[in-house]
Amino acid sequence: MQERYIATVDLGTSKLALCVAKVTGENVQIIYYKERPSNGVRYNCVFNPKKAAAPLRAAIAEAEDELQIKILQVVVGLPRYNVHQETASARIDRSDPSSLIGEDEISALKGIALDTYPLTDRDAELIYGAVPQSFSTDDFIGSEDDVVGSTSDSLSGNFKIFVGAKKAVRNIDIMLNDAGVALAQAIFTPSAVGEAVLKDDEMTNGVALVEMGGGVTSLAIYQGGIMRYFASIPFGGKSITTDIRLECAFDDTLAENIKLAFGACLPDKLQTMGDKVLQINDEENGTYEHLGIKYLSEIITSRCREIVQAILYLIQESGFADRLRCGIVLTGGGANLANLTNLIKEESGYNVRVGFPLARKFSSDGCPGIGEAEASASVGMVLEASTDPFLNCISDAMQPATEAPKQEPPVQEVAPDSNGQGNLFGEDDFDKVVTKKIVKTPGSGKKSKPKPEKEDKPGGFKIFWTTMGQKVGSALKGGFDGVLGGLYDEMGNNENEEK
Repeated sequence: MQERYIATVDLGTSKLALCVAKVTGENVQIIYYKERPSNGVRYNCVFNPKKAAAPLRAAIAEAEDELQIKILQVVVGLPRYNVHQETASARIDRSDPSSLIGEDEISALKGIALDTYPLTDRDAELIYGAVPQSFSTDDFIGSEDDVVGSTSDSLSGNFKIFVGAKKAVRNIDIMLNDAGVALAQAIFTPSAVGEAVLKDDEMTNGVALVEMGGGVTSLAIYQGGIMRYFASIPFGGKSITTDIRLECAFDDTLAENIKLAFGACLPDKLQTMGDKVLQINDEENGTYEHLGIKYLSEIITSRCREIVQAILYLIQESGFADRLRCGIVLTGGGANLANLTNLIKEESGYNVRVGFPLARKFSSDGCPGIGEAEASASVGMVLEASTDPFLNCISDAMQPATEAPKQEPPVQEVAPDSNGQGNLFGEDDFDKVVTKKIVKTPGSGKKSKPKPEKEDKPGGFKIFWTTMGQKVGSALKGGFDGVLGGLYDEMGNNENEEK
């Protein structure tokens, strides 16, 4: 059975993740996964293609050197922010009512709904994809599985259409061209992430999938095995880092490292850790500052409570708040923040768990990091893209160096070829950012060039936000609009600071 290789790129506000998988039939084996800081990306959207291409180019070169392959094209995730959902429908009259309804007619119906949907501005908007909600025949209304194989004079379908900015996709194309690779497939990741981390019973009985990234936190609600609702807010792990930086007068790198090593929600639940104090040494001036762990937790909790309340407000707006029998699943890099699940449970009353990629859907021997929550999007894109039997992201002329090339028996003994067999899997040096001594870095003059293999670890459809004491149950619509507006104002202020 022929092997195929799929390379995916998860473009986040804080990090870029490159993943390579080998697909043999229905077997998916992830053989490479590494993260590095991203650039030129804001709110999960490429705003500077040239800056965004540089880390991508370096990531691809590192993967090619380690795996001894040539990556020609990649699968990329579409932005999750500034995406709005609409409804669309389509109907066809069947020429042969006695014939059985097939998958081709379902695909044709979906194509009609996409082609005929009236975009407000076709020059600025693009349909990222569509999710079938229900189908109807002459006799009944059901899901896709219900109607395939039945007979009817006509076939109708209802779809959720997800519309985003066309410029965002155009910038991805420009970035990939600069990095020297082609676009194999663009995937709207909320559906793909759901397939990677959610169990079948959760998707059937009702669950809210919350993906907390660096710049965007998104909400996807599943009911009856189908994604019924999607929304997002432009706040995530980077907002927490910014709060620490502004409050403590640190630089971004130090603030991020402190958050990853000692950050936690709910200071009253830190027990003995709450009495600890960090000593921040400034090697340049020979001075030091103190930061209490409990005070740090108060800063983090304030921002996290805002984000949680905003997500709960969106859940109420969706109309599915009373139908989430399986509660909330939290995934993405922000899911690693200590006590965040407890905070969500206190605020919402739902059961909450952290969503990791389901190991039963793929294999990944010798590939550290792929089972973590921050890898959910990469795994989801791999699983989504693997369903295309014709997709192969590497050069047919090159194969991984798992076997030495066949040679005629030498007349005399010679030294091994310089390109002889090497290790297919390199060591993963993703070090946790927990240190005994943290040093302020601005102006230290001791910065060294970052090495690709040692990095700080910050927080599917196809082309296709401080109110400390207010809970979302009493903040629906009227009271909460002020919260949302204030947070959006804050977002604008942060952008001005960066500029």
